[in-house]
Amino acid sequence: MQWKPRALILDLFGDYLRYAGSEVKLADITALLAVFDIEAATVRVNLSRLRKEGWFTTRRVGRETVYSLTPHMLEILDEGRERIFRRRDEEWDGKWTMAIYQVPESERAVREQLRKQLAWHGFGQLSPSTWLSPHSLLAEVRQIADENPQAKVDALWCGTGDREEDRDLAARCWDLEQLGKDYEHFIRTYAALDNESSNAAKDGRTALMERMRIIGDFRRFLFRDPYLPKDLQPRGWPSDEAYRLFGAVHRQLGRAATDYVSSILGEPVGPGEEVAEELRTG
Repeated sequence: MQWKPRALILDLFGDYLRYAGSEVKLADITALLAVFDIEAATVRVNLSRLRKEGWFTTRRVGRETVYSLTPHMLEILDEGRERIFRRRDEEWDGKWTMAIYQVPESERAVREQLRKQLAWHGFGQLSPSTWLSPHSLLAEVRQIADENPQAKVDALWCGTGDREEDRDLAARCWDLEQLGKDYEHFIRTYAALDNESSNAAKDGRTALMERMRIIGDFRRFLFRDPYLPKDLQPRGWPSDEAYRLFGAVHRQLGRAATDYVSSILGEPVGPGEEVAEELRTG
């Protein structure tokens, strides 16, 4: 597998280093990335870029450089973790949250930022400036509006009153056919890894690599899956099975992988496993 250093660094912080004081020495993160055959120079370049983007602050402790997550990026990791591990099986009341924006032609960067933020929250694009979500996200849209004062962003509820029309809207806002195929591919890829006794016997290095691989693959669905209520899901929709499989494998590999990370850091990693379990069952 070809590992992407940037994504790997963020996944390691999200699953482990977040629970080790939200910071790490350069030497330790370099040792962790070496497990994935990432060279030290590549680690330094990616950490430097992430620091410039606001992910980290740095300080010196003797001759060591320590990278610490900024509070804003910590919030983003926490939000992403909750979206990965917590699914809500809620009854749908037929209401869509609609976000409509107007952006001056000169503000193309603002338009792109709006698209990224709406997609992150699970909205689908119905038309160039109209986005829909089947969840109650008025507060999130208003926050996006506050963060982008150059744009005019409106948030409202709407509904068709007809489930067939609602399902047609969902099919127009998201490429559900391709998403379903990708979920099925994920299930085929990782089904054999769902083995409690086998995973418990794995060495820490193998457990860490397999866990990072399934996290990286599953995380890609966050920007694509609107978590449709059951009333809107196509027949045989595989999202729940993929989620169950991911949760089981992630948990089964957790102890060995976390112990291995702790051995590299020289200190125990905190309650990431407990947090994940709480989110799954909360």
